[in-house]
Amino acid sequence: MAERIAEEKVNEIRQAVDIVDVIGDYIQLNKQGRNYFGLCPFHGENTPSFSVSPEKQIYHCFGCGAGGNAFSFLMELEGYSFQEAVLKLAEKGNIQLDIDASSVASAKSLPVDLQQMMEAHELLRKFYHHLLVNTKDGQHALEYLLNRGFTMEAIEKFQIGYSLKSWDFVSKFLTKRKFPEDVMERAGLIIKREKDGNYFDRFRDRIMFPIFDRTGNTIAFSGRSLGDDEPKYLNSPETAIFNKSKTLYNFHLARPQIKKLQRAVLFEGFADVIAADRAGVGNGVGTMGTALTEEHITSLRRNVQSITICYDSDNAGIEAAHRAANLLTEAGCQVRVALMPDGYDPDDYVKEYGEEKFRNEVIDSSVTLMAFKLLYLRRGKRLQNEGDRLLYIEEVLKEISHLDKAVERDHYLRQLANEFSLSLEALKEQQKQVFYAEKRRNNQKGKGAFDPPKKHQLPKRADHLKPAYHTAERRLIAHMLRDSDIAFKVQDMLQGNTFNIDEHQAIITYLLGFYENGHIPDPSAFINFIKDEKLKRIVVDIEMMSINDELSEQEFNDYIKQVLNYQKMLKIKEKQNEEKEAERQKDYAKAALIAMEILQLRKSL
Repeated sequence: MAERIAEEKVNEIRQAVDIVDVIGDYIQLNKQGRNYFGLCPFHGENTPSFSVSPEKQIYHCFGCGAGGNAFSFLMELEGYSFQEAVLKLAEKGNIQLDIDASSVASAKSLPVDLQQMMEAHELLRKFYHHLLVNTKDGQHALEYLLNRGFTMEAIEKFQIGYSLKSWDFVSKFLTKRKFPEDVMERAGLIIKREKDGNYFDRFRDRIMFPIFDRTGNTIAFSGRSLGDDEPKYLNSPETAIFNKSKTLYNFHLARPQIKKLQRAVLFEGFADVIAADRAGVGNGVGTMGTALTEEHITSLRRNVQSITICYDSDNAGIEAAHRAANLLTEAGCQVRVALMPDGYDPDDYVKEYGEEKFRNEVIDSSVTLMAFKLLYLRRGKRLQNEGDRLLYIEEVLKEISHLDKAVERDHYLRQLANEFSLSLEALKEQQKQVFYAEKRRNNQKGKGAFDPPKKHQLPKRADHLKPAYHTAERRLIAHMLRDSDIAFKVQDMLQGNTFNIDEHQAIITYLLGFYENGHIPDPSAFINFIKDEKLKRIVVDIEMMSINDELSEQEFNDYIKQVLNYQKMLKIKEKQNEEKEAERQKDYAKAALIAMEILQLRKSL
């Protein structure tokens, strides 16, 4: 049984942490008005619809309906139990809890085989690192790294290690510790020999780079050969705990710097990330031997809007940078591109030119996406040739047509006019022709109008037309959540009747109990008081409604009237059916009495 945490402690923790700080550790939040907005971590979106209220200490997504307080955020996102969420927030708020953390029940315990995979990777990470920095067996690998410019600080930070030149050391090492061989094979750590069914180590005599998930758990390895052995890099296969399409190298370490600098730097691989970190670029992340995916972009976009791409300067690197830049822009990111001399990747550049030059002349001198596209479109063209020059100008005008700011369009049109001694007016005219030609083409293809990308706007609430009594009940609840006197006044005015929506009635039943227990109005505390997840979401949605600060007597009476009138209308319909039934049975006296009842009910509306 999990040890129970006293309600007083839960309230102390809730008051000690700010929900903006809690959620800000996971997604980028921007203040707009009284609330903060960002991309919802619970569903995919490009336009922020996730709102956080520091005043009420609650969050709500206008898109998927997710909502709650700091505790429910961690429970929903991380899969924590309530007690685990309390422990996490107590740590964040520096609140001492006199309970054994190990006694807290886990709601997100992994299946046994996945847990074993994680534990084996963690064990091997420590073992490989120990071999590299503390043993004679790893001495030659350590010297190799130091000679290539790695520092002991970087080796410690990235937990770099070394795997022994042995066919079965790791296999025996894990078996002795009761890790099942078949599970370790599925984890990608050992390989089964078809000939005799025995197992041997995947990684032998290699420098080992551990790969971590976003919370810092070791989930895979990349082993670099020390000599001419092929492949140069041997990576873990994709497993139940490692998916290249979802993993960004160094994300767990870079995230605080990304938050602080409000910018991420995207590299192609972990060697470049480590070299950049050595040069003082601590906000770098890398894809794991795969092209940038939607999952990668989602992880980045939740945390930051500005991204600098720093890929290799060869043809493949430039193509990959162009593709990544377009995908990031479509996702609403502000993209810059860091350019390097031909033939260099970031790791080579740092080795040859040094850390300061890389930082100042590559990363800090990154160009806008449009400036990069101008360079990209020039490739393979001989601009002294009239045909190539005209093609280049037309392609540039298409790109300029995508820009949503008139100043940007004007800037690049002037740049084009100056470079090729062209009339600015003629270029502006042709750019308009290109814009409308693209618009017509897209309309014919059924893609909709060709428009420049739209800036992110505040989400609008979907105001579906609800019956008057439904809106009245929600508005009454909104005022009841802010004022206990109004809550008890509503109870008196209903005179034994209930709200028409079952969920609304359940909420006010909870709310009256909350106030009767001596609590003061507090949305975040009330959410903890409610046990039903669906009701919690409805409460958050109601809390985010705009209502008048003061509830006038007239407004209050109108709401009560709408609630009660709907019940009377239902009663009228019921009586009308009874009247028809009496007439069908030719009981006209009874029908007349029912008609009088209907008349009285109509008068009371």
